[in-house]
Amino acid sequence: MTLRIKRAALLTLIFMGLELGTAANLRAQSSSPRGPAVVELYTSQGCSSCPPADALLGELSQMPSVLALSFHVDYWDSLGWRDHFALPMARERQRGYVETLGLSSAFTPQVVVDGRSSFVGSDKRRILAELAESRNTIPIIVEVARGELTVTVPERQDHGRYDVNLIAYLPAASTNIGRGENSGRTLREFNIVRQFRSLGVWNGQESMFRAPVDSFPGDATRVAVLLQRAGQGPIVGSATALLR
Repeated sequence: MTLRIKRAALLTLIFMGLELGTAANLRAQSSSPRGPAVVELYTSQGCSSCPPADALLGELSQMPSVLALSFHVDYWDSLGWRDHFALPMARERQRGYVETLGLSSAFTPQVVVDGRSSFVGSDKRRILAELAESRNTIPIIVEVARGELTVTVPERQDHGRYDVNLIAYLPAASTNIGRGENSGRTLREFNIVRQFRSLGVWNGQESMFRAPVDSFPGDATRVAVLLQRAGQGPIVGSATALLR
């Protein structure tokens, strides 16, 4: 083998090594832990335009990269049908987004993605386009063992203040509607929020939060944790776990 051929072979091996190293780096970056994007649907069993949004939320709930949650508001209850999944906090949280996102008013069905963007809840095209945007999130660990839920948030170089919100939810339910705008219909609903509360505040230091499993509603079988900038700002981390 001549010296020129040896040099050519050596260069080929070097370039192959660089390409393999680059591919490995790309794989490592693409497999970095990220929490799912959070989709919040504000809906009501008394709203005739909400069932298509409820169905869309069911589709989104099947995507592994999405945490889809249904918040039932109570301000439709006066029109003939009381939504038994409605929570006063849902109306308050929706009102908070009206302020932080600069909206003219609250409406149903409304979807908020990652606490950053608002859409009509049945607008599949725009919601999917928003979910396709790249996002960096803070990984959260949620564990349930021996009757206790434990949430661990890692240390990060961030001097902001974030709320650690805990949500217990029911994966699916069917309801026969007897009165109101949806009278006579059977509504299929998904990931219905049954309880929402704060576990505390995270300020960039590694932190651990706990809650007893028996403190959650009996019909809630799953929990979600949202790491959200104080003042109901953007959501920067999320995780879910089976509760019971």
